[in-house]
Amino acid sequence: MNFISPAYNVIAVPIEKIVPNTYNPNSVAPPEMKLLYDSIREDGYTMPIVCYYDSGKDIYMIVDGFHRYRIMLDHPDIYERENGKLPVSVINKSLDNRMASTIRHNRARGSHNVDLMSNIVKELHELGRSDAWIAKHLGMDRDEILRLKQITGLAALFRETPFSDAWEPVRVEDTELSYPVDSYPVDSPADEKEDSAEEDREPEEYGEEKDALPV
Repeated sequence: MNFISPAYNVIAVPIEKIVPNTYNPNSVAPPEMKLLYDSIREDGYTMPIVCYYDSGKDIYMIVDGFHRYRIMLDHPDIYERENGKLPVSVINKSLDNRMASTIRHNRARGSHNVDLMSNIVKELHELGRSDAWIAKHLGMDRDEILRLKQITGLAALFRETPFSDAWEPVRVEDTELSYPVDSYPVDSPADEKEDSAEEDREPEEYGEEKDALPV
């Protein structure tokens, strides 16, 4: 069976039947949104919205193209010109693969939100996907996955990460010492007094040691 790219089967879908996903880690600043509006106003929609069709609810869930969708929602002139419909290409994938597809689209454009990316890694782990699967399908290395898991701070995400044994302090009474505690040598007051007197002596009192000093 030959593979046919979704772009060859673009359909016009009423925007009321299109819904955003809950995990998109892409964010666009207002100046870029203004530029996107200008582009769509001048050139029209040149790229379809990528969606997953939920036949049970009869809705199209966005995989890629949320901001193009927002332009039509926020600008009546675009809505009226396009008769309230968006060009949509449909992909039929499971949730984890749709999330991976969204990430790939965003990373290919070089735009994604780190906090939302870490949440996606968390959700993929909760869906049972391993670090190796995430690395392969999201185009990440293991160090990047580790950093994203550190952001969420959930210990469950580190079950695949090897760690060295932690140092655990122990109480003295739980440890056998090589010598009795009472026998540990402690200076007496007389010893301390003798040491102090030795430190206070002038160099000339040392005789031979004084003569040995260079002149």
